[in-house]
Amino acid sequence: MTGMLSPQALEDALRAIGAERYHVHHPFHHLLHDGKLNLGQVQAWALNRYCYQAHIPMKDASLLARLPTPELRREWRRRLVDHDGDGGHPGGVERWLALTDGLGLDRDYVTSMDGILSGTRFAVEAYVHFVRERSLLEAIASSLTEMFSTDIIRSRVSGMLANYDFVSEATLAYFKPRLTQAPADVAFALDYVKREATTPELQRQVLAALRFKCDLLWAQLDALHFAYVAPGLPPPGAFRP
Repeated sequence: MTGMLSPQALEDALRAIGAERYHVHHPFHHLLHDGKLNLGQVQAWALNRYCYQAHIPMKDASLLARLPTPELRREWRRRLVDHDGDGGHPGGVERWLALTDGLGLDRDYVTSMDGILSGTRFAVEAYVHFVRERSLLEAIASSLTEMFSTDIIRSRVSGMLANYDFVSEATLAYFKPRLTQAPADVAFALDYVKREATTPELQRQVLAALRFKCDLLWAQLDALHFAYVAPGLPPPGAFRP
């Protein structure tokens, strides 16, 4: 990038990052979606992913506190409800626990996060710190991995239902609402980024923020693959199927 990009060119550059770096391309996801993992390996994925899911409302709350207008705060508050629920309807965190329940994991063990891989924990904490400490523009740009999430959700649900007899549509109920929630989230965040990235330097920061987010999602799968697939060496204290 040597000069100012048009809004459409910036969007194209963001989408190119996803095409190259989004974790749908990771070997672990290919194994997961193609039915090549055993129950214990799927449990390890769901357990570690809970750590990420549980921290999403925390990072969103820290971002919400920094937004300068009621309009922006109302928009971002919706994300908290999507993940935390509203007291009457379950949010994404609760639906993810339904998934780990369905896979036979003890809920208290899951929510304690005692068995989480250190690689998962470090990646998730890095994301929370990034959103809390970087500019609003960078924090919002880092959420734009959701531009690519609907495709991975569709392939995950169809692949897991077809290939694993230990999952059902009820087990995977987390994913269906995300097919409508994620595009709504993207529409706001993408518009904000294209509008507010008004210099080449700010556009570079936006692109770097999305690369960072893709990298940390990839790193989580690297940790899972190393611990539970090849060479299959879970570290001390980590979940063991």
